[in-house]
Amino acid sequence: MTRPSEAGPARSNRQGIRLMVLAMACFIVNDTLVKFVSQSLPAGQLIFMRGLMATALVLAFMRATGTPVPGRRLFGGWVAVRATLDAAATLTYLVSLFNLPLANATAINMATPLVITLIAVLWLGHRVGAAHRLAIGLGFAGVLLVIQPRADGFNAFAWLCLAGTVLHALRDLVTLRIPREVPSIVATLATAVAVTVLAALVSLAEGWRAPTLSQLGWLAAAAVFLASGYQLIIRATRSGDISVIAPFRYSGLVMAVALGWAVWGDVPNALAWAGIALVLGSGLYLLRHESARRPAGAAAGQAAE
Repeated sequence: MTRPSEAGPARSNRQGIRLMVLAMACFIVNDTLVKFVSQSLPAGQLIFMRGLMATALVLAFMRATGTPVPGRRLFGGWVAVRATLDAAATLTYLVSLFNLPLANATAINMATPLVITLIAVLWLGHRVGAAHRLAIGLGFAGVLLVIQPRADGFNAFAWLCLAGTVLHALRDLVTLRIPREVPSIVATLATAVAVTVLAALVSLAEGWRAPTLSQLGWLAAAAVFLASGYQLIIRATRSGDISVIAPFRYSGLVMAVALGWAVWGDVPNALAWAGIALVLGSGLYLLRHESARRPAGAAAGQAAE
């Protein structure tokens, strides 16, 4: 039986887990839809149009719930830093996604916890044991198995996907610096605006193609899943103990493999499966043991708003 003192944290963690799984489902469905539309629309234009729709949805939600649209708070402080990182991460990840199998791109992106740990060791001065270092090494070996560098050519899009993963890791670290009194929807709106602006600049260089009603419909659906995923993952990250909640981001990998097979018939080869297993195993290990080396009270700083 759960003791009363444990009921609060346990309830927060269960809520965070549910939110994380839902967030990953939204992101994978969004990825599938935009990858499908990318076969007939330029990348910058596609991301810009989806960003406009997502921004409109977030603003409509804020209006419906009576949440005031922020001014300086939207474009200043850690909210703005997070939005900028997320916009750059989104652009690099989606461009790579449009040119890679869905499961492969998702697997590379799932190395985010490994990158977070590496940043903590190299730049934040965190000390880790031999087991952690081995897990990091095996995890990045797994990423290389998914990327599969070739002697006969440079797999640029796979490496671009890895760059997006680094940006996502930085974004997640910055998310924890946003004050708890800042509503999650504010960070969601800032991200949607930043992605839209950056994509608009890219679309100017790429050119524009008139979209069909079908393409607009798919992008509208993608925008709904994207806006929902933005809100859900921010709330999940801030709901409870991140070391308990974060491993459930890997639920997205299962969804990506299933949808990649169902829509495009893509199935990872043997090396990619081995890489996925290494990324999954090492990532779960690091996330599971993260709480042991975080300072006391750190989880409280990530509580829900």
